[in-house]
Amino acid sequence: MEDVMEMAYALDTFYLLLSGALVMWMAAGFTMLEAGMVRAKNTTEILTKNVGLYSIAVIMYMLIGWNIMYESDGGILGFLPTIQFLLPATEPVTAEMARAGEADFSYFSDFFFQVVFVATAMSIVSGAVAERMKLWSFFIFAVVLTGFIYPIQGMWSWGGGFLDELGYADFAGSGIVHMAGAAAALAGVIVLGARKGKYGPGGQVRAIPGANMPLAALGTLILWLGWFGFNGGSELSVSSADAANAVATVFMNTNLAAAGGVVAALILARALFGKADLTMALNGAIAGLVSITAGPDTPSPLLAATIGGVGGVLVVFSIVALDKLRIDDPVGAISAHGTAGIWGILAVLLSNEDATVTGQLAGIAAIFGFVFLSSLLVWTILRFTMGIRASEEDEQRGLDVGECGMEAYPDFTTGRSK
Repeated sequence: MEDVMEMAYALDTFYLLLSGALVMWMAAGFTMLEAGMVRAKNTTEILTKNVGLYSIAVIMYMLIGWNIMYESDGGILGFLPTIQFLLPATEPVTAEMARAGEADFSYFSDFFFQVVFVATAMSIVSGAVAERMKLWSFFIFAVVLTGFIYPIQGMWSWGGGFLDELGYADFAGSGIVHMAGAAAALAGVIVLGARKGKYGPGGQVRAIPGANMPLAALGTLILWLGWFGFNGGSELSVSSADAANAVATVFMNTNLAAAGGVVAALILARALFGKADLTMALNGAIAGLVSITAGPDTPSPLLAATIGGVGGVLVVFSIVALDKLRIDDPVGAISAHGTAGIWGILAVLLSNEDATVTGQLAGIAAIFGFVFLSSLLVWTILRFTMGIRASEEDEQRGLDVGECGMEAYPDFTTGRSK
């Protein structure tokens, strides 16, 4: 019996690590999607920003965020690193503890799985503020979001806080991760303003095409793949028949919701614009994935596809509506993660008998309100201290040169040859 428990511990730990690696790969998806959806002159800055934000998230969550979000784990002064992070790496769970059933998986594997979710929330912000924000102002905001803002609201539900007590149900983070990231992004876009030339007089909206649609499509497919770790890993276990069946259900529903989102967005785009808009299809996939994330474990396959399809419809209308409001989001991140995130939280009520209207509405209000207002404060402070908007000259010639001193495609943008 002890050997069986130790094997179950090893299997669950490995599954959590593998799922975390899949979610980490979503950083590549966000990077490629964003790089494809912006103009060539801003590509290097986008790549630098995404690699940097992931690294900042990992360090800040280790230093501060983990112990805010899971305060029961202690730490110096209640929020600085726990002893496990301060000493040389040791075995955080002994074989004896595993055999006795005193641990489900490694402390370190749990941290690794959680930290990639933090980075995902920050990646959402990156796409919305693309092509006109100062790089180092963005990095400073990343420090605050990943070290403080995200962990505080995450503690309210996943850390056993008041939203958990109210019955707020969010299996893998439609609200805790995606809506939170979108709320921070919306605050940033409001303070930052639109890209030069995006909006004309009389409510005119000018399209600014991305430079690389194959890259954007690749990024979306990488995200689709990584989402199996995002949602499937949130089951936390695969070492029993029930757990394995639950993981299979989550995988199936996640896949169906994404497909539903693509098909619905394509059909609606054809009806509205007369064309099969690839960017809407890509955002439809992400919206479908975000929509199912709050509850991928309970719907039937047909309901999962329907939930994703509604997300795909909502994201198209949301992108159009935000443009009419002159809220400039180059990749559609606010709509795909925010609008679809809200829908996903409410969609839990369709299949989860334990979820309540009160709990879900409380989660939406508390998470969105806190993240938006705290982010708005930070963005405003940054604006009036070091500034957040790139100079008009840098925006015109591209942030690659102004912020990074190099171009992603020098042969194409300047005519130079090797």
